Amino acid sequence: MNDTGLTRFSPPRWSRRLRRAGAPTNWFPTRLHDPRTAVAVGRWLGAGVLVCFLTGLVSHGLQSPGDWLATRLPTRPVWGYRLTQGLHVITGFALVPLLLVKLWVVYPRLFVLPPVRSLRHALERFSVAVLVGAALLQVFLGLVNIVQWYPWPFSFRPVHWALAWVLLGATLLHVAVQAPAIAAYWRGKGRDPDGPERRSLLLGLGAAVGTVTLVTAGQTVAPLRRVTLLAPRRPDGSAQGLPINRTAAEAGVREVSPETWRLRLAGPRAHELSLAELRRLPQHGARLPIACVEGWSATADWSGVRVRDLLELVGAPPGASARVVSLQRRGGYRVSELPPQFVRDPLTLLALRLNGQVLSLDHGFPARIIAPNRPGVLQTKWVTTIEVSA
Repeated sequence: MNDTGLTRFSPPRWSRRLRRAGAPTNWFPTRLHDPRTAVAVGRWLGAGVLVCFLTGLVSHGLQSPGDWLATRLPTRPVWGYRLTQGLHVITGFALVPLLLVKLWVVYPRLFVLPPVRSLRHALERFSVAVLVGAALLQVFLGLVNIVQWYPWPFSFRPVHWALAWVLLGATLLHVAVQAPAIAAYWRGKGRDPDGPERRSLLLGLGAAVGTVTLVTAGQTVAPLRRVTLLAPRRPDGSAQGLPINRTAAEAGVREVSPETWRLRLAGPRAHELSLAELRRLPQHGARLPIACVEGWSATADWSGVRVRDLLELVGAPPGASARVVSLQRRGGYRVSELPPQFVRDPLTLLALRLNGQVLSLDHGFPARIIAPNRPGVLQTKWVTTIEVSA
């Protein structure tokens, strides 16, 4: 026990026996494998996990038809989802060095014998095992999702969602079990003989987190785009000023003929519009960001027909929602739901043009949805049908 009231890590019994036998046993030469350092790093890690969890709730809720958040989230500010999902991905990147340093600080505890000394010790080791496993898997899944590499047979989103709850529960259990060590850390904060060494570690960790953030956040934060070295895509990286997550070929959409394409409006008075008729309707413009679940976002100028005007053509009742169907044949999100607040919003468009140009096929020609404060996966491309729903 040191003068801060915290117990230093002591080598296990087998290590002391090896030392008496003359074997080299200086397994953990630094003094930073101790509860004080673990608590200091854990504060940052816990804050990052909480930010990722809360922002993940927003994204998951918006992508779940009928979820209370999807039906109640306001359409303003228009950049709301851009902020929350950008923060989610940026924090996820920052968790990588935090998690690695935390594991480095606590790994000597893996060699403590006997493995279980009491009920509290058993809970501590269980919480650590679940916490480490869930955190490593969650960060790995998130990173490979960002680059859109899916080597597994399961769907990413429900697994990521379930693991988020496991990680949150393991974190809370770990904090509860470690409450005595955390309290001792705060009591002994003013008398820390290892303070300079620990501060050096934490400053280095802060520099690593800052560097990772700097070279990845540019896909969301426009002023940092010049130093975006590790982000998988630049938000201005295409001919029409926006990146493309899913091309028409990947979605199974072949060339669409502007002469034969029809927009089907299903409601009390069913209606069909050709592309030429759609272009003759009153056109409106909106400058809106599009924000992808993978973290990139960019603002663009869109123009087209208001969705609420289209629903008025078929006699949709006030407060109606809409179901949007795409021509795409492969992949998820072929169908999306527009809750009433998005249908009513004057900025929700069936867009025909992007940054002054007719939509390219990869950007959703002949028509796509663009709405404020909404995930990019729900800004449905290659729209063929809009149905009024209760």
